[in-house]
Amino acid sequence: MARVKGAMMTRKRRNKILKLAGGYWGSKSTHFKMANQAVMKSLRYAYVGRKRKKREFRQLWIARINAAAKLNGTNYSTFMHGLKLKGIDMNRKMLSEMAIHEPEAFATLVASVK
Repeated sequence: MARVKGAMMTRKRRNKILKLAGGYWGSKSTHFKMANQAVMKSLRYAYVGRKRKKREFRQLWIARINAAAKLNGTNYSTFMHGLKLKGIDMNRKMLSEMAIHEPEAFATLVASVK
């Protein structure tokens, strides 16, 4: 049986990693070993960041809703509890957008919940 040499596939695999490390500083973008380590770490950071992004946006929306609710004489927890009791099903993203762009409508919503 003929001997198979893996040069082509090795080169393809290395080029894929070096392409991912394209904008990195110094030898991290040119040397395979350093590029591989940097790419593995950056992919790990990206994975964690996608999970973290959801957390941070929810915190932001809650802070905005709380600020707008306090301007209308209530706080976040009582406002959200009132919405749940009334059966108003709006997510926090839409509530925060309403609080920023349509404060009159948000004020009527708070008044209906009180």
